[in-house]
Amino acid sequence: MTELHFTHEPDASRYTLHRGDELVSVLDYRDDGRTVAMTRAYTVPPFRGNGYAGDLVDRAVAQLERSGGRTVVPVCWYVADWFAAHPGRRGILEGRRSA
Repeated sequence: MTELHFTHEPDASRYTLHRGDELVSVLDYRDDGRTVAMTRAYTVPPFRGNGYAGDLVDRAVAQLERSGGRTVVPVCWYVADWFAAHPGRRGILEGRRSA
């Protein structure tokens, strides 16, 4: 299987996942410096059903957890469902952190 490559493209406000040279999934966001609103998770139709969107959300959340200082607002239904399925990762959600 071809290796997956995760990239963060801050100028485009998106995270991407590539399989080889092919773009397979995109996660768009808005960052106000305090919160990252994840607005759309999209997988290119020929690649759907392989878990790429979930992998992409997982990698983006992990990067945000490592960098600290921001919380996530899951605007996109897919991202909200992903957090529902991964309760251990909900600490990064807006309103979930202690002051």
